[in-house]
Amino acid sequence: GENRSSLTEFHLLGITNNPAIQAAMFIMFQVVYIIILVANLGMIILIRMDSQLQTPMYFFLSHLSFCDLCYSTAIGPKMLVDLLAKDKSISFYGCALQFFIFCTFEDSECLLLAVMALDRYKAICNPLHYTVNMSSRVCSMLTAGVYLVGMVDALIHTILTFHLCFCGSNEINHFFCDLPPLFLLSCSDIQVNELALCIVFGFIELSTISGVLVSYCYIILSVLKIHPAEGRFKAFSTCSSHLTAVAVFQGIVLFMYFWPSSAYSPDQDKITSLFYTLVIPMLNPLIYSLRNKDVKGALEKLKNKRWF
Repeated sequence: GENRSSLTEFHLLGITNNPAIQAAMFIMFQVVYIIILVANLGMIILIRMDSQLQTPMYFFLSHLSFCDLCYSTAIGPKMLVDLLAKDKSISFYGCALQFFIFCTFEDSECLLLAVMALDRYKAICNPLHYTVNMSSRVCSMLTAGVYLVGMVDALIHTILTFHLCFCGSNEINHFFCDLPPLFLLSCSDIQVNELALCIVFGFIELSTISGVLVSYCYIILSVLKIHPAEGRFKAFSTCSSHLTAVAVFQGIVLFMYFWPSSAYSPDQDKITSLFYTLVIPMLNPLIYSLRNKDVKGALEKLKNKRWF
């Protein structure tokens, strides 16, 4: 109890201690973070401004960009500062807040991908009832539910983790406050934490993956009934960007959180974390803009306006 109450801050060891590598990484990750800000903010503004993008699919896409923007901002600026700063400390409550924001929007993005699969299922399998099934009220309720589940999951893990006793060193061998490196500093029994991680986060992952798989099974069956080959290609093309985003996000998250604890490696953890904290938020808007004719068309219209 005394150790826990006396601990007021953690010290982040960061990605590397080599000054030359730190300088190079600062430049590279600063460019990446600027792309994240511009691409995701641009996607949100573009969807709000263009009347042709006022559909459920792009409504969910704007919230996907919002999640990318939020959880990358919870990690990116602090990581950039630490790459050049000598003092890489973060307060106890600042660490808890950083993890809470990160976990909330990462879980929300995970569930949003399942909701987007449901939207594609409704659009392709039940096109005549699509506007009724996916009305603005339904979309708003689904999105609110996604954020609520994300916040509840993040709150559970935050409370359980930051009520542990942290003994000895306060150095986190990572560039942000994540669960595995925090567990290594704890002198408490973390079985409850690991069980909660497996149950709650496992439930979210299972719901997302099963939702995506079931939706696309029905989509494939419906598309195969379309006789013209061009119709099949058009139907599948609306799903290709979403499938790419799901494959990248879920692949990295599953590798990260369900890797055996006995094979845990801090260096490997840092590299994997860089992908889902910075690379994925940068790739998602690019995937949806480069592979989407509607988004390209909206960008062209904006370019042709004098005020743009």
